[in-house]
Amino acid sequence: MVIKLSHIPPRVATGAFILNSGIGKVGIDQESAAYMQQMAAGVFPQAGQLDPEKFGKILSAVEISLGSLLLVPFVPSRLAGLALAGFSAGLLAMYLKTEGMTEKDGVRPTQAGTPVAKDVWMLGIALGLILDSPKKRK
Repeated sequence: MVIKLSHIPPRVATGAFILNSGIGKVGIDQESAAYMQQMAAGVFPQAGQLDPEKFGKILSAVEISLGSLLLVPFVPSRLAGLALAGFSAGLLAMYLKTEGMTEKDGVRPTQAGTPVAKDVWMLGIALGLILDSPKKRK
């Protein structure tokens, strides 16, 4: 077996959630794509250089790819965890850098920041998959 039995629940839950999010963005409207692009550009300035429609398509493709990667059992958990860690770290960086998402302490979420701050669970799952995966033996 490529993945541990205990990795299946967090991979399925996270993968299905991200896959659904990506599918929901397939036909994203210009206004919504521009809003997400603006938040992403606060962390990744290159994102601001794209056309909002192209940004929306890329974001949708990334989420569909990552969700699928987590759901297929032949992808090792360490690899799936590394991909999820990169994605969730980007979301958390966006949360921390976007004005109005955090309280004055810079960490606790405002009402507007709660939908993004909750993504910390994805980073926790990613770290669990990475740390709990057996290393290849030579």
